[in-house]
Amino acid sequence: MKNVIATDKAPAAIGPYSQAIRVGNLVYTSGVIPVDPETGAIAEGSAAQAEQAFMNLTNLLEAAGTDASKVVKTTVFIKEMNDFGAINEVYAKYFPEPYPARSCVEVARLPKDVMLEIECIAEV
Repeated sequence: MKNVIATDKAPAAIGPYSQAIRVGNLVYTSGVIPVDPETGAIAEGSAAQAEQAFMNLTNLLEAAGTDASKVVKTTVFIKEMNDFGAINEVYAKYFPEPYPARSCVEVARLPKDVMLEIECIAEV
């Protein structure tokens, strides 16, 4: 059975999709961007945006009944590969060892012109 996961502690969906879906003991998140869910503000700089995006993802995982320690796979989309180091430092603060499998790709553009977007698969 497919269950929709939603929280106001992460940015609302800006299209016809769910913030996350739980199927069995797995949660699949949609891409999460660094928008403050209370104000709609977007911080300046890749490290600050990474903090907000990973905080939003953590809140979404909590709403699904899981946490970052149970994430098995992430995909990180970044606007500028030169920001990889700064984003990676923030990433390491949110995901404990053993780290999840990860893909990281540079993309031309992201929603609201943010600098990164992250999605994940986690166990519940």
